[in-house]
Amino acid sequence: MTRPIEATTVKKSLSAHAAIGLLASALLYIVSLTGSVAVFYQELQRIEQPGAPEMATLTPQAAQRGVEAVLATEAGKPTTTHLYVHMPIEDLPRATVTTDTQAFHLDADGAIAGPEQIAWSDFLVKLHYTLNLPALWGITIVGILGVMMLALTVSGVGAHPRIFRDAFRLRARSGNGAGITDWHNRLSVWTLPFSVAIAFTGAMIGLATVTAYALAETRYDGEVEAVYGPIFGEEGAADPAPAPVPNVAAALQHMRSEYPHVRVTYAILHDPLTKGQHVQIVGEHDKRLIFGEYYGFDAQGRFHHTAGMADGTLGQQAAASTYKLHFGTFGGLPVKLAYLVFGIALTAICATGTYMWLGKRARRGIHSPRMTRAWHGVVVGTPVALLATATARIVAGNDFPFALGFWVVFAAIVTVAALSAKGSNARAQHWEAGVPGTVR
Repeated sequence: MTRPIEATTVKKSLSAHAAIGLLASALLYIVSLTGSVAVFYQELQRIEQPGAPEMATLTPQAAQRGVEAVLATEAGKPTTTHLYVHMPIEDLPRATVTTDTQAFHLDADGAIAGPEQIAWSDFLVKLHYTLNLPALWGITIVGILGVMMLALTVSGVGAHPRIFRDAFRLRARSGNGAGITDWHNRLSVWTLPFSVAIAFTGAMIGLATVTAYALAETRYDGEVEAVYGPIFGEEGAADPAPAPVPNVAAALQHMRSEYPHVRVTYAILHDPLTKGQHVQIVGEHDKRLIFGEYYGFDAQGRFHHTAGMADGTLGQQAAASTYKLHFGTFGGLPVKLAYLVFGIALTAICATGTYMWLGKRARRGIHSPRMTRAWHGVVVGTPVALLATATARIVAGNDFPFALGFWVVFAAIVTVAALSAKGSNARAQHWEAGVPGTVR
């Protein structure tokens, strides 16, 4: 009497196992596609808010006026712990001041020109970075997806001993899926260095965050800053007693005179308007992959030290180099275009790989037409949902709930696609037989 129950249990377990695999594939597909588009995050900001003032440079005095103006608007709000001054750069020639609760564009004189309104661009980056989940949960999942992508890339090469010899072999489209399989394998070879770099750096960024929080809880009484301090520079002792606005202009002027070869990208105020406040300047170095070096100043603008991102330990320099390598923010527009092309190829690899897996299951007699239809929904629904949110940005404005809108549209498309597999079992299996499979 137990055999039918055991058979049913096994069948349900296999279905659950397959569904989990399909969910992981869907998330990997979403992360790959959004990452391809998010390479142009800076350009998207300019498209999304075309009327913001732009300038080639911002003087230290203008930056100081902007900091003072924004801090004046913080009265009555929760105390901000960090204030960021984005300095104009070639890809994004805008000056923006961001606090914990608000962000404003500045004009060339440092006056507030209006609020920053780039909610769709920020939504896109958060979708790629955290899948719109709470930060720690989301970045953990994305980091695991990076490890999965790296494992799939390495194992895929090992599973096909002729993959490099057949790098340009493309068979005609046929019922057994040979054409799709060849495209999957060829794209995997052509983009191999890119795929490894993206997967490895993505896993590093995601899992390093998890590791930092774990270390903070076990060794530093929950202080995450203490974990990051040896790499990115110490925060300094907090002193909440009131203090005047720090001298950001002096720090920026010091950078101009003492480090003229460094491109300043950010000025960061830690614990502004308190006696524990200090200033950090982030500066890019030519011909380096590091996102920048941290230059530390006190509240009066007196230089203290660098963090060592440019000339510190190899571990520090490696950690500082993962971000540009992952997001393609080096080498200008040609590199971004290359990342777009390779990113779309990587997205196609994710899509075709899952089709091949579904086809292999079908040839083994495990027919899952609803699951296959659902995968169609994922492949089509992700770009459609992104376009829907972009349209909502134009029609409804900056305050539209983009994350909610994306997931509602995406879920609706996948659900409709899955339900469309209803019908006679014979018809469903006949349709599924056309799913590309692995050709031996």
